[in-house]
Amino acid sequence: MTTSAGTVRRAAAGAILSCVAVLAAACGSAASPGPAPTTTVTVTVTPAGPASSPATSPAGSTAPASPAGAAGCPTRDLAVTVGVSQGAAGSTFATLDFTNVGNATCTLFGYPGVSLAGGKPVRRIGRAAAESNTAPRRLVTLAPGEVASALLRIVNAGNYPAARCHPARTTFLQIYPPNQTTPIYLAYKSTACAKPIRLLTIGVVRPGAGSTS
Repeated sequence: MTTSAGTVRRAAAGAILSCVAVLAAACGSAASPGPAPTTTVTVTVTPAGPASSPATSPAGSTAPASPAGAAGCPTRDLAVTVGVSQGAAGSTFATLDFTNVGNATCTLFGYPGVSLAGGKPVRRIGRAAAESNTAPRRLVTLAPGEVASALLRIVNAGNYPAARCHPARTTFLQIYPPNQTTPIYLAYKSTACAKPIRLLTIGVVRPGAGSTS
């Protein structure tokens, strides 16, 4: 009986110790939780493209474009005449009309180069015309037979003292169509200043025959 009682006591003590160990482990787990599970997130970054602008946006393009196949009008395909002319406030205003006498559509853009000329051989006299800058440049398309124009202002040489101007008679206008290097000589009598005084101002080329208004 003694042996049985001792065995029972030892078994009971072992059971108590096992319970205590289990309780301690549970308490420790509650007091000090382990690290949370790790979640991996993958982010894909796409580089942003350039912002759209009115010039590049398909719906907002405003850049002027030359018609397909329409090149600049060469000098040989243009006839120039003096259109409407009138005097006002010590100046003469005259329109220069450019007619496409070629067989193909062509374009003009910007300002012609204009000077007074005379003598034998014919040469430029005085300074070339300044650009007026009163209107923006625009592309002018000329089908065969169509006309564009530019307004020329010539200040009277008599507005300046002769010693400062050194007046000289001229018999031609020397005209370079926009972006061309071959001139047209148009008969036109005037007086230039041989000294470096600028008498001429030229306007931008615009569609249609010219007017001084």
